[in-house]
Amino acid sequence: MDSKVLLVIALTLPLCAQVKISQPGKEKISVEIDGKPFTDFYIGAESAKPYLHPLRAADGKVVTRGFPMVTDIPGEAHDHPHHRGLWFTHGDVNGYDFWANEESQTSTGKGKGRVVVERVDKFATGKKSGTVSASFAWKIPSGETLLLESRKMTFYSDPQLRTIDFDITLSPQQEVRFGDTKEGMFAMRLAAALEEEQPKDIAEPKRTGKMVNAQNKSSEKNVWGKRSEWVDYSGKIDGAAVGVAVFDHPSNPRYPTYWHARAYGLLATNIFGLHDFERDPSRDASLTIRPGQPLRFRYRVIIHPGDVNSGGIRDAYESWIAMR
Repeated sequence: MDSKVLLVIALTLPLCAQVKISQPGKEKISVEIDGKPFTDFYIGAESAKPYLHPLRAADGKVVTRGFPMVTDIPGEAHDHPHHRGLWFTHGDVNGYDFWANEESQTSTGKGKGRVVVERVDKFATGKKSGTVSASFAWKIPSGETLLLESRKMTFYSDPQLRTIDFDITLSPQQEVRFGDTKEGMFAMRLAAALEEEQPKDIAEPKRTGKMVNAQNKSSEKNVWGKRSEWVDYSGKIDGAAVGVAVFDHPSNPRYPTYWHARAYGLLATNIFGLHDFERDPSRDASLTIRPGQPLRFRYRVIIHPGDVNSGGIRDAYESWIAMR
């Protein structure tokens, strides 16, 4: 084949790809799906942890809260500054807080930990999917590394859905104890319109959200602190119905997970918060692991039109676990 033709094909392939991954700088990795921005993965040195922000539906609507990254969005509550987009940390790792670990926050326990990027192992653009693989160190103030995290995120192209698969492995570098606290672990903070309750001091936007779990229980009262295979959180943004579902994989530790899901838009899985969730101080969900005893977590996030029923979330979960 003519070399000029090969060159044209090579230059055209990235343009035809439906999931485009790029790294415009050291601060972030950008994900574009079907020619439209989807999210950015922030891994810069100024971040206390890696996080995805913002997350968008297929029609471009932003489904995650802007604060604290963006401070001028009308109607957003400016609470919990550690609730950055979508993230994965825990509030008690050998007594150090990797959850509420912003510089502006007061230290708890022994102090605050940070999740620091070690390297971006690989990112790949593709027609149907794209991937980002990166390695992180969970460090305490002394500079010691408690855990090494390897994370692979797979992003999929679809005209109606935005789907991300997460495959995360935590490898202890010394004896590590995950303490019993509700403050964790795989989490996101949703846009104001998707919250369940209307704050008394905020008139707009109207809160339209409703969380539903796999047992068909709804509202924070019946979902928070309960075990379930998945939770869907849906409502209306600018009049259009949209939802976000998080799936817990059957191979995950202590499946099915407990849910730290709040009416104010927090949607989190956490297997280490039993004494909080059961409201019983005698319960202890702590877990100690040692070098050579990694923990692997797999999750799927689906941003979909409609609610839990019209979005087909129950069937989507069954299809996902059938692929394992």
